[in-house]
Amino acid sequence: MIEFQIKHFKDFSVDELYKVLHLRADVFVVEQDSAYLDVDFKDQKALHIVGYVKNELVAYARIFKSKDCYDLASIGRVVVAKKYRKYDYGNQLVSFSIKSIEKKFNEFDIHISAQLYLKKFYESHGFVAVGEEYLEDTIPHIAMEIKNKIKK
Repeated sequence: MIEFQIKHFKDFSVDELYKVLHLRADVFVVEQDSAYLDVDFKDQKALHIVGYVKNELVAYARIFKSKDCYDLASIGRVVVAKKYRKYDYGNQLVSFSIKSIEKKFNEFDIHISAQLYLKKFYESHGFVAVGEEYLEDTIPHIAMEIKNKIKK
């Protein structure tokens, strides 16, 4: 079972931050063979969702309130370690991230920059594609949004 926590950047220990950056680099740079600068100085503004299974970091995302990254609140750097993807942790991570934006920021419109191959995955969470496909760090992406979501 996965356990999620929400952290501010300043609350990470050096070891925790290292594990987050390692997970992001392992998937976004190495596994996806995309040389890009993951450390973008946006982490300081984000709230960080970390998912642990038995004290091992296996999932991560960062969330932003509106205007901190995009006009709308947003979710980014959504990642699950490869050996844990079969356990549905990605769905749980996105659901937790959406609920965290609603709870922490009292915002219900959310923007993401989704890798194109995950379009159906994000649609299953209520996101709708907006605009055309584009390349981001050599990987096809599409902007997606949840708009005017009714508070549950």
